[in-house]
Amino acid sequence: MNPRAQSQPRRFAFTATGLLASASVVQADEGGMSFWLPGEFGSFAAAPAAPGWSLPVLNYYADVDEDTDKYFPRGGRVTAGVSDFTWLLFVSPTYTFPAPVLGGQAAVSLGGALGSTHLHIGATLSGPAGSVLTGSETDSLTGVSDLYPLFTLKWNRGVHNWMAYTMWGAPVGDYDVDRLANLGTNHWSADFGGGYTYLDQKLGQEFSAALGFTYNFENHDTNYRNGVDVHLDIAASKIVSPKFHVGVVGYAYQQVSGDSGSGAVLGSFKSKVFGFGPQAGWFFEVGREKWYLNLKGFYEWGSENRPEGWNVWLTLAIPLTETKQ
Repeated sequence: MNPRAQSQPRRFAFTATGLLASASVVQADEGGMSFWLPGEFGSFAAAPAAPGWSLPVLNYYADVDEDTDKYFPRGGRVTAGVSDFTWLLFVSPTYTFPAPVLGGQAAVSLGGALGSTHLHIGATLSGPAGSVLTGSETDSLTGVSDLYPLFTLKWNRGVHNWMAYTMWGAPVGDYDVDRLANLGTNHWSADFGGGYTYLDQKLGQEFSAALGFTYNFENHDTNYRNGVDVHLDIAASKIVSPKFHVGVVGYAYQQVSGDSGSGAVLGSFKSKVFGFGPQAGWFFEVGREKWYLNLKGFYEWGSENRPEGWNVWLTLAIPLTETKQ
């Protein structure tokens, strides 16, 4: 196999994972959801890319709920019996630099989403003004998310690939402290971590893992600061042919320090969740370029202080810089 043919899966797999690292929060942290959306990194996460521009596009669907005896702080309220369906369409323009940086390959991207969320709660135990309420309530919102700048640095040594990254959350999305449903966090967040990919195309084997830590700043409208969390995303696949691979994906999320601030009326409220499911990826030609389509899904279990359910990711990676022949 010639070197150029070998580089193609790495290139388009990178554009896919570049988007997944920008698909973040569905609700504010105090609602039981984190800035980091578990499962963001997938197959080929640390594999290098071809220089130039690319445009990953992601459709994300999630359906989560929690029993009525589980309580969540949300927008200055304490609610119970959360049920939420969310759809997001993310785009993440990505540029990969041609010149090496610290002996590796650097890339930057800026992600954001248009989407909608429909939230139902079984009861509101206390309102923003301290009032005690009962009964169910529903809220829906269609709008835009926060912005998520991402920087990655990757190194390749044969079948071994390493990555360091940092991602930030800029609170510019739709948020209203008096609403139950929000698409923005209303606070800054910073995430740092690294990853590894084993990619042997001759044997048709691939394995990726990414570990990261998130630090959250305070939401000044609710005086709430989410604690530090650690998250692990894993993926493994069998490369069936140069155009197709199948495999599994999984994640683990654990909050390692408690929530704080005067708005943290439920105490440290540490959360965790696990997820596992199938995936499939397809490389196909459009003109002289190879595009990449990936479908993966997760079933969640073992959650604490966080709704659980299922989520599906459909990603299309589009190269924008023409490949040199």
